[in-house]
Amino acid sequence: MNITVLMGGASAERDVSLASGLRIVEALQSRGHTVIALDPAAGVLSATDLADLRARKVGTEPPSLEALAGLSSEALRTDLASMPEIRTADVVFLALHGGQGEDGTVQALLDMADVRYTGSGHLASALAMDKDLSKTLFRAANVPTADWLMAPQTADTVERLLSFPVIVKPSKQGSTVGLTVVKTRDTFDTAVAEAFKYDDEVMIESFIPGRELTVGVLGDQALPVGEIKPVHEIYDYECKYTPGMATEDFPADLPPDIAATLQQQALQAFQALKLLGATPGSISV
Repeated sequence: MNITVLMGGASAERDVSLASGLRIVEALQSRGHTVIALDPAAGVLSATDLADLRARKVGTEPPSLEALAGLSSEALRTDLASMPEIRTADVVFLALHGGQGEDGTVQALLDMADVRYTGSGHLASALAMDKDLSKTLFRAANVPTADWLMAPQTADTVERLLSFPVIVKPSKQGSTVGLTVVKTRDTFDTAVAEAFKYDDEVMIESFIPGRELTVGVLGDQALPVGEIKPVHEIYDYECKYTPGMATEDFPADLPPDIAATLQQQALQAFQALKLLGATPGSISV
């Protein structure tokens, strides 16, 4: 099978995408597929490019906004779906993280060109990337989710309606990029300004301390519950992508009834967003 892996791009999660895309390329090649690695911001990646990526690490911080601004302005050009590497592929494996690679933009371009690709469609991708819409749909589906507000808000309003500490984060971003745990009101405005660097909408969410539990969904099946134990207070960018900064226990040490409840909630969330295929998820309890 001819498979094109879309990876890299120009979002703040570029380095993460390159790392996961490389592993996908290697796995598909090991199964005998003909694979092209395509970075929308740089073009087709050669064997030398992939070897260089293999020697690199993701790093403890995302790329700077200045570095991202220096990437190709045509990172997701409208003729992406007409590129030969896309048109001749039997399927496009989406390994883009964040930005237009996850928010339904790429999916819509491929849909219009009738190109097969992995993962959810453009509507589900857009809903899942937008935390405000996701949480609204979770509430409608009776999936518990922390209380939240959308910026702009004053510290007085946040303290009255949510109380500190809160999580301040870009509404349409992943990998905890631009996220701050705000414990006191005096750092609130700075955290909001930081989050706005990465998105045009910012969420302010009640901070709920607890265990970091994750449930993957494959098709209509919830997979076993896992627990992630980060070195830091939260599972931040450094803990996600730096070896030794987090441990993962699968399955999590939970009573069977609690595990079953979490799996059911994961399925409800999956269905509320109209997702397809394989989707990871996290629940703090």
